[in-house]
Amino acid sequence: MAISRERQHIGYLIGACVGVTAVVLLLSPELQSARAKGPMNRGHESLTCESCHLAAPGTTRQQIQANIAYLLGTRKSPADFGYEAVGNDDCLACHERPNDRHPVFRFLEPRFADARREVGAHQCMGCHAEHRGTRVTNDGTFCRSCHERFEMDADPATPTHQELADQGVWQSCLRCHDFHGNHVKGAPGDLDEAAPEGAVHEYLMGGDSPYGEARRFRAREARP
Repeated sequence: MAISRERQHIGYLIGACVGVTAVVLLLSPELQSARAKGPMNRGHESLTCESCHLAAPGTTRQQIQANIAYLLGTRKSPADFGYEAVGNDDCLACHERPNDRHPVFRFLEPRFADARREVGAHQCMGCHAEHRGTRVTNDGTFCRSCHERFEMDADPATPTHQELADQGVWQSCLRCHDFHGNHVKGAPGDLDEAAPEGAVHEYLMGGDSPYGEARRFRAREARP
């Protein structure tokens, strides 16, 4: 039996109302956690979307039109929808420190091509992808991408750095060394005095610091 045109119009109206209601609810500030791709990383629990994601240019209609054009092949790249994608500048707005031992810009040098390819070391999110509920999002053995050879006149470590590298014991690096160098506690001279491997793993997953709580610089609480 054919559906009358009046009933069709009613169905379209109901569908439009449901769609608009869903969009309004999803864009509501109170439902930001429902829109997020996953739980915030350690230390970011109180942040809002706008803390990291700047509003994308254009109206919602323009953003939709641009993405449809991209899907149809008449536009070279997709457009950000709602918010812009997060990059290094957004992270450094709160986390930039003058004493960083491994600043992301350093990895733009040609000699660090392997590190860029293997772990994305030139991007904050190469190690700190957000919405994972952790602190670091790789296995903690990334030092091997740059440090296979150690040239030191007098290596102060026991075992030496080169001995550990030759043995492939890359998980030992973070037992002694705070990667960004922001913790006040220095590296021990003997691996037997270093933080336990399990404690380092827990720290990477979001647990307490094995390097002590004293830090040289604290992250900003909001974008300046």
